[in-house]
Amino acid sequence: QVRVVESGGGSVETGGSLRLSCVASGYDFSCMGWFRQIPGKEREEDREGIATIDSDGNIMYKETVKGRFTISQGNVKNTLYLQMNNLKPEDTSMYYCAADNYLPRCQGSWHLASYNYWGQGTQVTVFS
Repeated sequence: QVRVVESGGGSVETGGSLRLSCVASGYDFSCMGWFRQIPGKEREEDREGIATIDSDGNIMYKETVKGRFTISQGNVKNTLYLQMNNLKPEDTSMYYCAADNYLPRCQGSWHLASYNYWGQGTQVTVFS
């Protein structure tokens, strides 16, 4: 059984920091990434990619978080982190961890369909 579980969300003042964690199990995942809900949108399809990492070590960041967010993998397999610094109110969203076990499908892709396994999300709220 595949499980993807996020943790670490919360409320923080503008300029503050949070660290999200994700643990995935059930497969040896080739790609893992962080996505978030687009503000004002509620459908599952309305999520945007924030940062991804694959088993070749390739990392991608959404342009607006470069220099502020850092994605990393833990020492334990299939563990993923997102260190978020200098948070802004526009970073407020539900953040989702996603994983996939087929490298040709997920490598280099922001497409939601490239990731077959998703967590339930963790809320990040940045207040001014």
